[in-house]
Amino acid sequence: MKSIPNIISVTRILLSLILLLIEPFTTIFWLIYMVCGLSDIVDGYIARKTDSISKIGTALDSFADFVLLSVMFVVLLPKIWIPVEVLVWAAVIAVIRMVSLGIVKYKYHRLIVLHTFFNKITGFLLFCVPLLYLFINMRILGYCICIVASIASIEELIIHLKS
Repeated sequence: MKSIPNIISVTRILLSLILLLIEPFTTIFWLIYMVCGLSDIVDGYIARKTDSISKIGTALDSFADFVLLSVMFVVLLPKIWIPVEVLVWAAVIAVIRMVSLGIVKYKYHRLIVLHTFFNKITGFLLFCVPLLYLFINMRILGYCICIVASIASIEELIIHLKS
């Protein structure tokens, strides 16, 4: 039972990679995408309920999130128009995150991504982009996500600096 959350995370990684091979916005694409999103919720829930939270599981979950986000970026960037200022803002956020990871790597000799409230909200909003881009102007959606992601990144950087 204690390895089930890790199996779910590995499955999310594999399903995310399969999305690279499927035509975006088809029924099978949406089905796999939704399973990936659901698995992100389920693995953490099971880990907490079975008292099987581990460093490896936490790292695996973060890596699975990174793989899904990266795959969606590769798959959707050619299909979805994103304003240049949102892309620049996202690049600045990425730099802040890299600095934060560098600091924590230097201090603790390992990579740590905190699962703060704002990080979880950022992840949820990013997950919703493919679902909402037809209904909400990408500039507005991008600004909203960048505001929350900026708060999350700065919060995590401050936590790592103070710890």
